[in-house]
Amino acid sequence: MGMRIWHQSFTVLEDLPAYGEALAERAAEVLRPDSEIMFHGQLPGTYPSDYPGDDIGYGFTYMMHGHQWLAAARAAERQGYDAYAMCTLPNPMLREARSLVDIPVIGLGEASLHLATMLGQRFGVMIFIDRMIPHYEEQIRAYGLAERSAGVRANGISFAQVLAGYTDPGPVIEQFTAAARAMIAETGCDVLIAGEVPISLLLARNGIARIDDVPLIDTFAVTLKMAETMVELRRATGLSASRHGFHNSVPSAARVDQVLAFYGLDTLDFGD
Repeated sequence: MGMRIWHQSFTVLEDLPAYGEALAERAAEVLRPDSEIMFHGQLPGTYPSDYPGDDIGYGFTYMMHGHQWLAAARAAERQGYDAYAMCTLPNPMLREARSLVDIPVIGLGEASLHLATMLGQRFGVMIFIDRMIPHYEEQIRAYGLAERSAGVRANGISFAQVLAGYTDPGPVIEQFTAAARAMIAETGCDVLIAGEVPISLLLARNGIARIDDVPLIDTFAVTLKMAETMVELRRATGLSASRHGFHNSVPSAARVDQVLAFYGLDTLDFGD
């Protein structure tokens, strides 16, 4: 039995056509033949340019843009999707999205970090939005993985360089490899998470799965396969998210609608 997966990006995909095509190509390679995926990004006009990092590198604007992820989760459930795949490393409002809907909600960062502990002893995270290092360090502690982390550091590659790498990948791969080898040597990490989806995807589509003996997690592929797995587990066993306690439950759907309308968030429209 097939399944429908709602993909959500922190970029405005209409602004980044080459990146959107690369996402679709990679998804076709890793998903089951009977799985259907639809790609969604932030609403057009969300950012002043095609680079989200100028906004999501600040706690306030990161949090404000995060409300789109809640609207998208509700739209995915209303439209009959089987899973909601939050394909961004920082996982904005992941816990809140999971509390709002009954379909599986998969956070790319959460899934990749936990998988890393199954492949080695200590993982390292490399990113290009260096302002977000404190955010990732906080998330790692919240996931209970601080003792397994070798740290989070910037790889020295800009978003513009990553985008250029979709037509000329050599320089980006060379620079990333050098930065990764330095992190491995200096921290002793034995698993690497390349960072945000654009660079992780760039490396994966060019066949870079390891840096010497250290596995490199393809975060996008991991998230999509985890979405399929969670749908299959739900169908086979009835497994679903907890609804007990403060973080896992919400008031009635009617009250949620009222609160969203009060704050003007009901205008975030991902279609029906």
